[in-house]
Amino acid sequence: MKSKYSIFYLLIAVFITIIFIAGNKKIDISFIKSAIDPLPQVIKSSPIKSDYYFAGEKIPISNFDIKERLDRELLINSYYHSATIQHIKLANRYFPVIEPILKKYNIPDDFKYLAIAESGLRNVVSTAGATGFWQLMKPVGKELGLEIYEEVDQRYDIEKSTIAACKYLLKLKKIFGTWINTAAAYNLGMTKFSQAMNQEKERDFFDLNLNEETMRYIFRITAIKEIIEHPDNYGFYINTENKYQPLDNYFTVKIDSTISYLGDFAHKYGITYRKLKIYNPWLRSYKLTVKKNTYFIKIPKE
Repeated sequence: MKSKYSIFYLLIAVFITIIFIAGNKKIDISFIKSAIDPLPQVIKSSPIKSDYYFAGEKIPISNFDIKERLDRELLINSYYHSATIQHIKLANRYFPVIEPILKKYNIPDDFKYLAIAESGLRNVVSTAGATGFWQLMKPVGKELGLEIYEEVDQRYDIEKSTIAACKYLLKLKKIFGTWINTAAAYNLGMTKFSQAMNQEKERDFFDLNLNEETMRYIFRITAIKEIIEHPDNYGFYINTENKYQPLDNYFTVKIDSTISYLGDFAHKYGITYRKLKIYNPWLRSYKLTVKKNTYFIKIPKE
């Protein structure tokens, strides 16, 4: 404590000395001013447009509460630079896979941004066990036709999991009527979203009071969409060569018998086990037991 007080009094003494000298002689005290100048940066609020849409449905930002909730997500995603840059880079790799599947199932293209909100376009696992790009729980995944066991988990397969997500979204749309309600129900869960509607006597997501994650969900997706579609407006300048390229240079091998060790299988095709897993993350073990199903494994050409 004594050392702190000593420094404090020393600084006071220096400051008084400077004032005394300055009063009797002209000296350059610009170094004092520079020490208290603000940081050399420009921080602005994210721009707010007059209209925003998700899946063709308008977001009513004339309501101050809704506008402020959207503003929050625009600010967070505008200034969470590392995450947003990764979103832009990964979108270049995975959107070309997701987009045609959404189109095939008549799901609005905007739902590709839901995958970013759910997982950041990475095969992650939540604390609750939701897995993959679309964060599907095991029972839901199985119900939607995905194979999930120790050696194979198709929630990690981007094509198959996107198809499963589309089927689930169509089911939710039939129940809840709008695409915005559908997206919110996807996040919260069909049962909980339905209960909230019944308890609050409301049929529109924007009129519901839900948990914080779901309350932010539609606005987060909209903010991500806005920034990725107009990155220059938010100060993001990512050159094409710096974006992650699609993993589309491969051929497939049909597998109808058990593979005892996938490391040997990979070497047979001149690749590492690591490269095999990058292209086939749904393989969850060092072996692949084949009983009835037939599998197709991607083999990169490079």
